[in-house]
Amino acid sequence: MPYSQSIDLCLTEEIGDCGLGRAELDEALAVAGPALDSLKSSLGDGSLALLNLPSRTRDLDEGRAAVDALARGAGDIVLLGTGGSSLGAQALAGFAAGRPRSADPPRPRLHFADNLDPHSMDALLRDLDLKTTRFLVVSKSGGTPETMIQLLAVLDALKESGLDWNAEHHILAISDPGAQDASALRRICGFHHIPVLDHDPGIGGRYSVLSNVGMLPAMLLGLDPLALRAGAGEVVQALAGAASPRDCPPVLAAALHAAFLGRRGLATTVFMPYADRLRVFSSWFVQLWAESLGKQGTGLTPIAAAGPVDQHSQLQLFLDGPADKFYTIVMLEVAGTGPRIDAAYINDPKVGYLAGKTIGDLVDCEQRATARTLARRGRPVRVIRLGEMTERTLGALFMHFMLETIATGRILGLDPFDQPAVEEGKLLARDYLGQM
Repeated sequence: MPYSQSIDLCLTEEIGDCGLGRAELDEALAVAGPALDSLKSSLGDGSLALLNLPSRTRDLDEGRAAVDALARGAGDIVLLGTGGSSLGAQALAGFAAGRPRSADPPRPRLHFADNLDPHSMDALLRDLDLKTTRFLVVSKSGGTPETMIQLLAVLDALKESGLDWNAEHHILAISDPGAQDASALRRICGFHHIPVLDHDPGIGGRYSVLSNVGMLPAMLLGLDPLALRAGAGEVVQALAGAASPRDCPPVLAAALHAAFLGRRGLATTVFMPYADRLRVFSSWFVQLWAESLGKQGTGLTPIAAAGPVDQHSQLQLFLDGPADKFYTIVMLEVAGTGPRIDAAYINDPKVGYLAGKTIGDLVDCEQRATARTLARRGRPVRVIRLGEMTERTLGALFMHFMLETIATGRILGLDPFDQPAVEEGKLLARDYLGQM
């Protein structure tokens, strides 16, 4: 697989009594056995649509045609959606931003209107040239109020610019299949002849990054959707071939999370990649983890961090604050990469230690030092090592953390696919709106 996972810094022989002993680990893996069996059963009977995505291609052909039509003549493309309808695409954009410049023709600029803010939305619609702006609207339910009001605002802006007669040229939507009278989004799109692609009804929004919800933005960004799915497929293959939780990295990690929560009371998990290209991936992980596992008075609170910058921010808390967190450090092989400092500085008393070194050399040393320092303080650290950062790698990480989340939920007796507490606030907001 394009990544490796080490749990050595989670064990007592490395971090003392804060870690898990071998017997405790064996017990945790035994408890995780049914979660592995459940995932393998779902793979065999096709009941978990997420696991079938790596082998699909037909939807990519449909998506490619839709993307080509949407991007034709476009200078800017705005994605309207929130939560899982946007964060996966944003993680893909964060990855794409670190790729070398291509000799291909310039692509449309991609914008994300994921948080509903009246000033931001007003500025976006005011500053963009609507003649060359396109909109991709994503709502699985077809009724997300934040996304719907954004779409209606876009339609009004197009009307004011005399462009509403051609709305189907400016807007593309993704939503659950179903009758128009059951979906506000489909009804509005039908009225304006706006094309709508089907959101896979078997895949929840926060698990949708490898579906057309993420693959269409990936295409707009010039990424290879087949490679993304191929990387995800390698994780699924490892699941299929796993004889025990120890052999399946996502389930092994889930077993650790559950064991540290139950045995050591560690109810917080820190995700800290040492790569700018994964900083938005951290936000995607936080939403996936929090919404899937924060239920019934239990759960694991996720914290997004980034190295090396958070060595000058959150690391003080991590090292010297309460010992109540589990850490994931994502390391990239960066030694010898990036700008190299002139060796002429070798005799400088202040920066001589940097002479002849690359920026990647320093980052490599810092990521290893952070993991080891946390371990010396008795903090359990799971290390994920990446070779090269490619679409295949990113696809594997997406699938790994979705399976890890599902397995953790099943070990803890939680449904990783619902979000019942959120619905109350949505209903109350509608009541307030009706009173205005």
